Amino acid sequence: MREFLLFVAIFLVGFVASDGWTNNSGMAAPRRIHTLFSVECQNYFDWQTVGLMHSFKKSKQPGPITRLLSCTDEEKKKYRGMHLAPTFEVPSMSRHPKTGDWYPAINKPAGVVHWLKHSKEAENVDWVVILDADMIIRGPIIPWELGAEKGRPVAAYYGYLVGCDNILAKLHTKHPELCDKVGGLLAMHIDDLRVFAPMWLSKTEEVREDRDHWATNITGDIYGKGWISEMYGYSFGAAEVGLRHKINENLMIYPGYIPRPDIEPILLHYGLPFSVGNWSFSKLNHHEDGIVYDCNRLFPEPPYPREIQQMESDSNKKRGLLINIECINLLNEGLLWQHKRNGCPKPQWSKYLSFLKSKTFTDLTKPKYPTPASLVMKEDCVQKQPVKVDHVQKQPVKVDRVQKQPVKVDRVQKQPVKVDRVQKQPVKEDLVQKQPVLDELQEPYPKIHTLFSTECTTYFDWQTVGLMHSFRLSGQPGNITRLLSCTDEDLKKYKGHNLAPTHYVPSMSRHPLTGDWYPAINKPAAVLHWLNHVNTDAEYIVILDADMIMRGSITPWEFKAARGRPVSTPYDYLIGCDNVLAKLHTSHPEACDKVGGVIIMHIDDLRKFSMLWLHKTEEVRADRAHYATNITGDIYQSGWISEMYGYSFGAAELQLRHIRSSEILLYPGYAPDPGVHYRVFHYGLEFKVGNWSFDKANWRETDLVNRCWAQFPAPPDPSTLDQSDKDGFARDLLSIECIRTLNEALYLHHKKRNCSDPNLLANPNLDDESEVGVSRKIGKLDESYTGKEDHLSTDSSQESSQAAKEDGIFGSLRLWIIALWVISGLVFLVVIISKFSGRKAKGVRGKHHRIKRRTASYSGFVDRNGQEKYVRDLDASL
Repeated sequence: MREFLLFVAIFLVGFVASDGWTNNSGMAAPRRIHTLFSVECQNYFDWQTVGLMHSFKKSKQPGPITRLLSCTDEEKKKYRGMHLAPTFEVPSMSRHPKTGDWYPAINKPAGVVHWLKHSKEAENVDWVVILDADMIIRGPIIPWELGAEKGRPVAAYYGYLVGCDNILAKLHTKHPELCDKVGGLLAMHIDDLRVFAPMWLSKTEEVREDRDHWATNITGDIYGKGWISEMYGYSFGAAEVGLRHKINENLMIYPGYIPRPDIEPILLHYGLPFSVGNWSFSKLNHHEDGIVYDCNRLFPEPPYPREIQQMESDSNKKRGLLINIECINLLNEGLLWQHKRNGCPKPQWSKYLSFLKSKTFTDLTKPKYPTPASLVMKEDCVQKQPVKVDHVQKQPVKVDRVQKQPVKVDRVQKQPVKVDRVQKQPVKEDLVQKQPVLDELQEPYPKIHTLFSTECTTYFDWQTVGLMHSFRLSGQPGNITRLLSCTDEDLKKYKGHNLAPTHYVPSMSRHPLTGDWYPAINKPAAVLHWLNHVNTDAEYIVILDADMIMRGSITPWEFKAARGRPVSTPYDYLIGCDNVLAKLHTSHPEACDKVGGVIIMHIDDLRKFSMLWLHKTEEVRADRAHYATNITGDIYQSGWISEMYGYSFGAAELQLRHIRSSEILLYPGYAPDPGVHYRVFHYGLEFKVGNWSFDKANWRETDLVNRCWAQFPAPPDPSTLDQSDKDGFARDLLSIECIRTLNEALYLHHKKRNCSDPNLLANPNLDDESEVGVSRKIGKLDESYTGKEDHLSTDSSQESSQAAKEDGIFGSLRLWIIALWVISGLVFLVVIISKFSGRKAKGVRGKHHRIKRRTASYSGFVDRNGQEKYVRDLDASL
C-alpha cells in the first residue's frame, strides 16, 4: 500500500510539474522573468528609481528587478541611494576608458554585459525585460503574452531612427535589411541576450566614433552630436546577429500623447514634457533635484480626475489626460512611501495626500492589462515599408540623459526618410505624397543661436530668469546668450552675472555723441557688438526680447527662413512704413515690413544688416519733427519706438523682405486663433483675468531676483473662470500660463540660490493673505510675494482704494470686537466680586455640611449616569 501511495504521489508531482512548465503549444517554456534598468549615481536617477520601483510593485510585475548602477569610485563615496532598489553595481563607462569620450548612455549596454557575465541572478533567468529609469509600469509585462519568442524579441517602435534606411546601416551592419527601428521597451529571451549584448556594446562604440555620419539627415538626431549612438548600437547589433523584432507601438506611450481607441498602454515613458491645462511637468526641471531625500516634499500636484472630466469632452483625449496625471501621481505616491522608509515624520494632512490614499486612486491605479488591439504588431515595419509620418508623430525621440533636451517630434517629422533602394515593392501614392525621398547629400539642419538684450537692472533680471527657464523647457536647439549692456558703474554693483550665458556690451543708453537717453538703442548696438567680438558657427540667429516666455522651439526650417528671407512677427502698428517716415529714412520704402518681436535671420544677412539697424535707429530717433502719432503710431509721440523703425528701415535698405508669421508670438490678454500653438508669450502689455491683472511696468523697481521667495501675485485658479465664452476662456488660460511660468522660474531660481525654507521664515503674525501658498494648477510652489510695496505697485488705483476701504471697515470692526471683550471682562469681574462678597457675609457653615456639599458636587464625575449627564450638559453649553 505504501509503495502504491508513493507511486501516485510521484505521478501527481510529475503531472503538475509538466503542466506548469508547458505553454499552450505544448513546447517546454520556462517562465522565469527578470527586469533590468540602468542608472547612474545621481539624484536625477534616484527619484526616477523610486517611481519605477513603486510602479513595479504596484503593477504586480512577476519576477525580480535589478538596478544596474554605474558609478565612479568618487561618485560612490558621496552616493546616498544604495537602499532604493535591488542593485548590481557596474563600473562606469561614462568616460570611455580607451577613447576618453564622455557618453553616459553607453552605460546601458555595458551594464547589461557586466550583469550577464558576473551576476549569479543571470544564471536563473529565462526572459529579460529591459526598461529605462524614466518609466512607470502600469501592468505586468509578460514577454510570451506580448508575443515574444526565442529569436523574436518584442520592442517598442522608435520611428525616428532613419539611419536604418540609409548609409549608416550599410556602414555598421552586414545586414542593413534586418535593422529594426526599436527601443524603450525590450522583452527578450536570455539566450538571445547573451549572444546580442556584447554586439550591442560594440556597435554603440562603433557608431559613437563615426563622427563623419552624425549629421541629422543620416541619424535623425537634430543636434548632430551622436547622442543616440546607443540606440543605433542596439538596432545594428540585433541586425548583426539576425534578431528580428516583433514591433509594437501600442504598449508604451509618452504622457502628453493621446492613446489610440481600444488601446491600453502598460508602460509610461515620461521622457518629454507634458501638461494638463496650465499644470505641466518636465523631468529636465528636476535634474539636480534631491526630492528623494527631502522629507515629505513631492512633485507639484496635478489636477484631480474630476477636473479633467470637466476639462475635456472628447473621451479619448480625456483618457490621455488621465494617463498624464496617473504618471505624476504614481511618482508622488512612490515618494511618499520612500520618505516613510527613510524615517521621515508623518506628513501633514492635505487634500492631495488624502486623494493619494483614497479608494478612488487605488481603483484608478490597479494593474492594467493589454487589450487585444494593444498586442497588434507593426507588420509594415517588419516588411521594411517606408515609414509613415503619422507613425513618427506618435513616437517622440527620447530625452538623452547627457544632452538634457528632448529631440522634438516636429523636427523629426520634417526630416523625410529615404526609401530603401533595394526594396522591390511598389511605393503607394499616398506615401510618396507624405514622405518624399531623401537625397543622401541633403544638408543637416543648420545650427541656431538665440540672443536677447538686457541691462544691469533687477527689472531685466526677473525677465531673464523667466526667459531662461522657458528656453530650457522649450527644446530650442543651440545655445542662448544674454547681451548685457551696462555702464562701468552699474557693473560694479550688479549681482546678476550668473543668470544666463552673458556677453557684456558697453551701454549706449546715454548716447556717447548726442547725450540722448534712449535705452532701447542697446538692442541693435549689442547685436552688432556680439557679431564683431564673438566667433560663432551658428547659421541662423533667433533674436528675442527679454520680456518673453518661450513655449516651444523657434527654428528656421519650420518657419521657412532662408538666406535673404528672414522671418518675423507682424507689428502692424508701425504705420510709418506707409507714409512719409519711410520715404525719409529708406531708399526702398516699398520694402518696409511692419515686423518685430521675434526675428529669425541668417547670420550672413545679420552681419550686413546690423550696422544699418543701429544707424537707422539713431536716424529715426534724431528726427523729432516726425514723432507725431499719425506718422509713427506712437501714442506717446516721444520716439520710443525708434528702434523698431530702425529695424524695418534698415532691412528695407538692404531689401530684406520678411516672411511674416502670426503663429509665433502672442500677447497675453489677446484671444488666440483656434488650433495655433504659439511659441512665444510677449508680456509687454498689461493683461487681466477677471479682477486680477499684471503689468510688467509695475515691477520696474522691485527686486524679485535677490529677495528670497519673491514672486508675482498668483492669478486666479482656472476652475473659477467662466467657460461659457470659449475664446475668453482660452485667452485667460494662456494669460495664467504666462504668469505661472514666471513664478515657476522664480521659485526654481530661489531654490537654486539655497534660500531658506519659506515655511520657516513665515511670520505667525501675518494675515492669511501673506502666508505661503501652493498653486496646484501650475504644478509649482507659488510663494506669493505679498510685500506691501509690491501690492501697491501691482493693484490698479480702483482695486487699491477698494482694498483700503475694506481694510478700514475691517479695522473698525476689530476695534468694536476688542471693546466688547473688554466690557465683558469687566462685567465678569464685577459678578465674581459680588458673589464672593455675598458668600463671605453668610459666615462659616458646619464642617459636616461642607463635606456633604463637596461630595455632592463631585458625584457627577463618579457616577456613570451623572457623568453622561455632565457631558451632555457640557456639550449643550458649548
